[in-house]
Amino acid sequence: MNFKKAFTVVLMLFVSIVSFAQGAKKLDKIIKRDYQIIECTIAKMSDKTVEYSLPGETLQIALDVSQIARIDFASGRSQTFDVSANTAPSGNSDPVTASLEIKPNTIAVLPVPYVNSDNQEGSEDMAKFAQNDLYNKLLDKSSNIFPLTVQDLRVTNSLLHKAGIDHKNIDETPIEDLEKILGVDNIVAAKVSYTMNSGTTATTYNSGNAKVSDNNKKIKTNDVSTTTANTQVYYYYTVYFDMYKNASKIYSQTRKPFLAVKDSWMDSISYLLKRSPIYVKK
Repeated sequence: MNFKKAFTVVLMLFVSIVSFAQGAKKLDKIIKRDYQIIECTIAKMSDKTVEYSLPGETLQIALDVSQIARIDFASGRSQTFDVSANTAPSGNSDPVTASLEIKPNTIAVLPVPYVNSDNQEGSEDMAKFAQNDLYNKLLDKSSNIFPLTVQDLRVTNSLLHKAGIDHKNIDETPIEDLEKILGVDNIVAAKVSYTMNSGTTATTYNSGNAKVSDNNKKIKTNDVSTTTANTQVYYYYTVYFDMYKNASKIYSQTRKPFLAVKDSWMDSISYLLKRSPIYVKK
């Protein structure tokens, strides 16, 4: 092999090694709050923005930190951006609410306050159960609410938790703010209010044996009487059911179940959902 050919082979090998090294270069990853992932090279960070460049480009792009959930650096280090820790400008003690990019045709199910109207006490477990029940009903009827997509319940509750919102104060938060926090343009909000009452019924069972005397033909009877008391608890529900689109209320109904049994509120939820404007019969 002459010198020229040898030089050409070495040069091609060098270029290949350089190209491979560049192609194998690890990139930083920006995970946005709308779940978009940007693979890039981060050049600069500040309290307000992160500047980065895309692979193969030198142009630097600035991204507001309020849109970022986490950054996974090429070095292996991760940094989480918790907007709930941010504070509002001087003179306002309220926390800054993170705003997500609104995803069109997406609906979120809010926690469902489950409140005893006699003492105004709410149950966190029942609020989660009722929310999950309504969420599953929407999933089961996904073909009937097309083109709407139901936001995953874990995502909804995680975003609400970061914003300091739960079943106790969900009614105090404006729908417009909730849509921005959750990044949806549709919201279903329900509430279950109830009272309880009990009643006791007594059932008596009689049994007796008759005996005839051979001497005087008189009838003798030994009676046995048993009384059983049954206590029944009655639940009287009022179900409030609201739907919003782009912060405007599009549906609002109140319903009281016909039966006063423990889970009758679930039937009312199904009834109201099927008569809401998002539901289309197939």
